[in-house]
Amino acid sequence: MITNFTKMRGFFILGFPGLSPQYYGPVSALLFFIYQAIAIGNIFILAFVVYEKSLQKPTYLVFCHLALNDLTFGTVTLPKIIAKYWFGDGIITFYGCFVQMFFVHYLGSVTSFMLLVMALDRFVAVCIPLRYPVLITNNIISVLCGFAWFIPLPLMVAIVLHALTLPYCKSNVIAQCYCDHISITSQACGEDVTIVAVTALCVAMLCLLLPLAFIVFSYISIFVAIVRISNAAGRRRTLSTCTPQILITCLFYLPRCFVYVANTVGFSFSLDVRIMLILLYSLFPAAVNPIIYCFKTQDIKQMLMKRLRKSQIGIEIKFSS
Repeated sequence: MITNFTKMRGFFILGFPGLSPQYYGPVSALLFFIYQAIAIGNIFILAFVVYEKSLQKPTYLVFCHLALNDLTFGTVTLPKIIAKYWFGDGIITFYGCFVQMFFVHYLGSVTSFMLLVMALDRFVAVCIPLRYPVLITNNIISVLCGFAWFIPLPLMVAIVLHALTLPYCKSNVIAQCYCDHISITSQACGEDVTIVAVTALCVAMLCLLLPLAFIVFSYISIFVAIVRISNAAGRRRTLSTCTPQILITCLFYLPRCFVYVANTVGFSFSLDVRIMLILLYSLFPAAVNPIIYCFKTQDIKQMLMKRLRKSQIGIEIKFSS
């Protein structure tokens, strides 16, 4: 018998099913540390670029949008799973789970479109550098980033509302560290479950693969342009300007492609490993991206070193006086 979905009051976040209770404390501490790294790193990038007027250029504006996205994603997903292992609070309300699902998929889609904007910025800078000051300005980048935030919005709202039409009559256990579309709809009943799942998959492929196609085209064009540079120092300098963007893009797409290909060829993961992989490729880039911004971007690194030297000189003067 299929009961009305509104009778299910909430869901239980399972987390890692094979984890022994004696490790709940260390795992919650590790997740809390990851959240702190995400929060401190991305807030620092936002504040630093806002404070340093010289860094308010198109490339670094995209970094700021990505930092805001990563900060929001960590804030939406981590507190509940930390509360589960720290305080034993694994219950999330029915509609709260759907809200979390919306943000998980929406922010992931926004990241994909932001990486497209980032690739466009580098494509113009390397392949048509003389047109860069005209084609890529702060205002144009702001508009493009605005589109990156807006385009997935109606799509993800439609996906959530579509999932809400299903009757939920199975277990209320979410076999994941946060609510996502697959884990929620796997608890649904009825003939429409397949339609909802296929629709969500098509939207996900649109939001991930469409930007990826342009990103791959852009970086192939960039590599071709770099190879054609006769000066070896010029090649290295041009490549170094693209290194942060390439690393950030690889961190986002490669683990997802690996999981997808592994599932396609029939390589199955245990539930714990699958959850670990999803958590890794969801949260690891958010924690690592600020480090890439700081140490792989010349302007930010030089500005940081300049500020550190000024602080050191100020401290020495203070102590000497």
